Amino acid sequence: MKKLISILLALLMVLSLAACGNSGETADGGAAQDGGASDGASGDGAASELPSINDITLGEDYTDITAEIKILTNRTDIIDTVYAGYTQQFMELYPNITVTYEGITDYEESLTLRLKTGDWGDICFIPTSVSKDQMPNYFISFGSYEELDPIYNFISDKSFEGQVYGIANGGTADGVLYNKAVWEAAGITEMPGTPEEFLEDLQTIKDNTDAIPLYTNFAAGWTMGAWDAYIWVAATGDPDFHSNIVHMANPFSDRGDQTGPYAVYYTLYEAVSRGLIEDDPMSTDWESSKGRMNNGEIATMVLGSWAVNQVRDAGPNEDDIGYMPFPITVDGQRYAGSGGNYAYGINCKATTDNQIASMLYVKWLVEESPMFEDEGSIPALKSAPMPDVLEAFDGVILMSNNPAPEGEETLFDDVNLESEVGLNADDYPDAYIVEAALTGSQTLDEIMDDWNAKWSSAQETLGVEVNQ
Repeated sequence: MKKLISILLALLMVLSLAACGNSGETADGGAAQDGGASDGASGDGAASELPSINDITLGEDYTDITAEIKILTNRTDIIDTVYAGYTQQFMELYPNITVTYEGITDYEESLTLRLKTGDWGDICFIPTSVSKDQMPNYFISFGSYEELDPIYNFISDKSFEGQVYGIANGGTADGVLYNKAVWEAAGITEMPGTPEEFLEDLQTIKDNTDAIPLYTNFAAGWTMGAWDAYIWVAATGDPDFHSNIVHMANPFSDRGDQTGPYAVYYTLYEAVSRGLIEDDPMSTDWESSKGRMNNGEIATMVLGSWAVNQVRDAGPNEDDIGYMPFPITVDGQRYAGSGGNYAYGINCKATTDNQIASMLYVKWLVEESPMFEDEGSIPALKSAPMPDVLEAFDGVILMSNNPAPEGEETLFDDVNLESEVGLNADDYPDAYIVEAALTGSQTLDEIMDDWNAKWSSAQETLGVEVNQ
């Protein structure tokens, strides 16, 4: 049933909108240009070719443009504070462009449905449900991949057929959020380098402190999806692993050396099975967990580095909050995946004036706003300095997943959907691992065997070559 719903939803998203880059028309019926990106339509219906984001000089170009643009966000907690400050600063540069934010609590589900209407606003964080080949249906191009790759981090994930449809609002490194004071109080003096060392440290925290060793944030759902991000570079040291997994036989099997996807899920399963998490995962609460970690009630959470500043800001003990690499070592070397957060996409059905105004605002956000300092995230600009939250990553190699080979841009999504394993998807297979560990309904080996069988079946169904 899940698979059927996913297929029907994908078909609805494709069929309900004429493709912006492939329909041959703009939102108001003008002729679209070649190159994978649509030209929007101005208020009088005339088509106009949009600039690349790299061709714009802020404060000099389009200073006479007047527009009202709306941006959709999942950050409901900072709309009236941080984001309000950003809009005021931007309007000092472009006083005739009014920016408003709409906060959405159930962001992924709501945006997946709203995108197909075309009438949702001007800028949004591109939902994970939008596959690469669907991006031209909903968003304009910021420019060519060849032009923008030397300038911005993390754009390969939102690129298709040589065009870039999303610019990340920063990025994160894969690691573990922890309360340094709690770990020190437990008597731990060295950071763990393997899953077993990490689990031993969690047991030490349970034995010697009153803190929850590992808080899963199970009830939030999306927080569980963080574990999937660690099975790539952090677990393998291989930036091509994400692309190559579609050709691998039994990729979820135990490698026997505490590396690979199995090692990541082993860490989660064993932490739950050994009672090193909160007493009732169903009652966890994301917002309150930030303050509880700040005051030492929680020792550890597995989330991207984006969460560090949120927890630091949640109480008086910001200096107690640190970030360590995920506890896996590959041939003596530690690795951390780095990837983009949500990426800004601009509505291809908006008017040309609104599209240009949106381009200006996105460019200002990623190049001139204090956003990355505020959030402690890796900047979108490759020329910008790294955040101080990664101070414990000295000697750790940061790498992003390489783009898929030409012709295989959607193959991972295809195999993942067909298999129903659901990596990096709203199904949150990590949550199932927690449930199985809590109830003892399945061992981790049984779960991984099942995933391998599903993966193999999907490969066979789709005719994917498998390297034994």
